[in-house]
Amino acid sequence: MFRALADLATRRPRTILAVAVALAVVAAVFGTSAARHLSSSDNDFQDPSSESFRTLQQLSSSAGIVPGPSILVVGTPAQAAAAAAQLRRESSIAVVQPRAAVSPDGRFVLVTASFHAGTGEHPAIAKRLAATLPGEVGGTAVANEEVRAQSERDLFRAELIAFPLLFLLALWVFRGVVAAVLPLLAGGLSIVITLALIRAVNEVRPISVFALNLITGAGLGLAIDYSLLLVSRYREELVRHGPGAEALRATLQTAGRTVAFSAVTVAAAFGSLLVFPLGFLRSMAIGGLIIAPLAGLVALTVLPALFALLGERVNALAPARWQHAAERAARPDQHGGWYRFAHWVMRHPVPIAAGSATVLIALGLPFLNVRFIGVDASVLPPSAHARAAEDALRRHFPPGADSPIHIAARVADPAATLAVIRRLPGIAAVPPPRRLGAHLWDIEVVPRGSAMSSSAKTLVRSIRRVPNVAVAGRTAWYLDTAASLVRHLPVALGLLALVTFALLFAVTRSLVLPLKALLMNVLGLSAAFGLLVLIFQDGRLEGLLNYHSQGALELTQPALLFAIAFGLATDYGVFLLSRIKEAHDDGLENREAVALGLERTGRVVTSAALLFCVAVGAFATSSIVIVKEVGIGIALAVAIDATLVRALLVPSLMALLGDWNWWPDRRRG
Repeated sequence: MFRALADLATRRPRTILAVAVALAVVAAVFGTSAARHLSSSDNDFQDPSSESFRTLQQLSSSAGIVPGPSILVVGTPAQAAAAAAQLRRESSIAVVQPRAAVSPDGRFVLVTASFHAGTGEHPAIAKRLAATLPGEVGGTAVANEEVRAQSERDLFRAELIAFPLLFLLALWVFRGVVAAVLPLLAGGLSIVITLALIRAVNEVRPISVFALNLITGAGLGLAIDYSLLLVSRYREELVRHGPGAEALRATLQTAGRTVAFSAVTVAAAFGSLLVFPLGFLRSMAIGGLIIAPLAGLVALTVLPALFALLGERVNALAPARWQHAAERAARPDQHGGWYRFAHWVMRHPVPIAAGSATVLIALGLPFLNVRFIGVDASVLPPSAHARAAEDALRRHFPPGADSPIHIAARVADPAATLAVIRRLPGIAAVPPPRRLGAHLWDIEVVPRGSAMSSSAKTLVRSIRRVPNVAVAGRTAWYLDTAASLVRHLPVALGLLALVTFALLFAVTRSLVLPLKALLMNVLGLSAAFGLLVLIFQDGRLEGLLNYHSQGALELTQPALLFAIAFGLATDYGVFLLSRIKEAHDDGLENREAVALGLERTGRVVTSAALLFCVAVGAFATSSIVIVKEVGIGIALAVAIDATLVRALLVPSLMALLGDWNWWPDRRRG
């Protein structure tokens, strides 16, 4: 297969590039507006089979309105009266809060409104109302629209930051202008085609707008990784064979095979997220299942075509000093820094392995105290309408004012059910119920605590023990989502471990190395999770990263980050282990194979990790907290894996295990 790709690139390089350019133009026209079409609904973070979701749908269809405050206004009595009057004139609004909600000091009034069920164009209506209603305007509809718009702006800003910075770093890493441009071209092509495909998929099933950030960061990072691997190997083969078909064949049969394995590994890691029923995680899975193989395909087709046309000019436009450095890097041998470093590590394997593992475990300990929170307007910057309204609500009104518990009671007469519910602790108010059918009532309960408080969660659990009732609302949604994640997590982790093991076995033909890789991935990820808790839950680096801590991590982050970072860690493991295996197959004994493998990949893996961290770390500039968490979390996991794990743990443990690394095939020991 890889020989055939090399021969195709040698014979038809201009045809391949012409097709790539045509695809890029068509994809750019269709895909650049993808952010305007993707979903930013609360439904993205709900399990469709959960009680809270099914109850919400039942109440919506039976009453003809969307339960809960789709629009809320906090203002002075005059502002509230004007806002209520304007809302009542809106044809899309079904209910404006019929009762007065006045702050304890009497200075502010809360007005809430709900849309007619099935009303289209909620985002456009919410945007207009946020701009025209007096007072502080928020609610789920406004928050969802502002999240979508902010994501689009953040994506554009991150690209403006990432591309110039990546080019400058690529100049240093690739040591030449031509070579440095290649990964950015591959990344740009991968991204625009994926955006077009994502927009097409969105026509069939809704894709969360948050997937765009992941697609851009992962697509750019993977394209850089694969480009760096292929360019480095092509330079080696140029030294051995000179420009021509033979160098291209050798490159694709070695580094090309590694790229293919890596793309499948990363795609499989993303695919494990399909186990979860939440639209947000499935959107991330779909984005990853598209971008990872596509980045690999672009690297295996477009880059070889460019190599065929460029030949030795792949090293062009570089100062003489850089050209000499690139030539030395293309001749890795026993005198290189990484070779000597690997042997130093392997001379002291026990203290280095124990010390590295201790550091990783210590960094991971804060995760034992992790707390979680759902997605709401607090993820937005303070300047957003929905965030300002939520902040005003917190200042002037008691907790629970904007997060009532909705109960669907399937009874002929709700009196007995109401009597039981009113005796439960933690209730601030129970307005009169609304009849929705012969045996269906909508009972609203205002809790004393906020939606995420322990008292509100206890109240929801108590209500669910009352006969003939089902519960919806933010608190019920959080409990159901947490339960769904816990229920599906073992299956996702099991599939991820099984697929990773199988792919690493295919690369190494060893049963020991895949097991060791799984263990090291878990240690590295635990350290990244611990640092996330220190940064985002405990509120460290708020000034540097320009965010306000929510005192918890977003509920889906562990599952999302584990899958992505696990795949990327395995990706770098494939880079290193494939070169070690190649040296071992050439007859070198275990330690020499490890040292030569690290010499040939140490700079590649470290540079790839640095560039990947910049690509995804650019999303630390996002104004949305959960996007910051994803960007910083992936960057931390990649940085830890490329330093403590690949540079220290891998060689030290391989030295300790010796020929057992290659069990059951230890013939070359």
